[in-house]
Amino acid sequence: MKTLKIVSILFLFIGLCNFSFAQEKKESFKVSGECGTCKKKIEKAAKEAGASYALWDTKSKVLTVKYSSESTNPARIQQSIANAGYDTPDYKATDEAYNKLDPCCQYDRAAANTSKEDCCKDGKCDMQVCKDAGCCKDGKCDMTICKEKGCKKS
Repeated sequence: MKTLKIVSILFLFIGLCNFSFAQEKKESFKVSGECGTCKKKIEKAAKEAGASYALWDTKSKVLTVKYSSESTNPARIQQSIANAGYDTPDYKATDEAYNKLDPCCQYDRAAANTSKEDCCKDGKCDMQVCKDAGCCKDGKCDMTICKEKGCKKS
């Protein structure tokens, strides 16, 4: 009888461990930044948004995060990073947040903004679904808006 209790508790423990690990997800995405100070701030912002693991590579500019899908999501993590002053694929830092960065951390925003493509003609987007959706900025299509609207290149 004692052995049966021990085995039952052991199976219950293993089941709970498997359940908790099964909910953890891993994602990678680009984050604009420059140096070791950026690395600390980016990783801290990701963890504050609920990531259990965050590692930003200063050379590739890619952040890898692990998180529980029950407590956070990639959008929340990217928004937290943007609030800290760093652009991500889906969220752009406000000018105010960017300007608060140390001078060594202020990356070239025009070159770093990979969410825009040359697909606008005459101030209108050359995308099938949203030609007149107002997603053009500076002669380029804001892909964040286009993705939200389900646009596809023509």
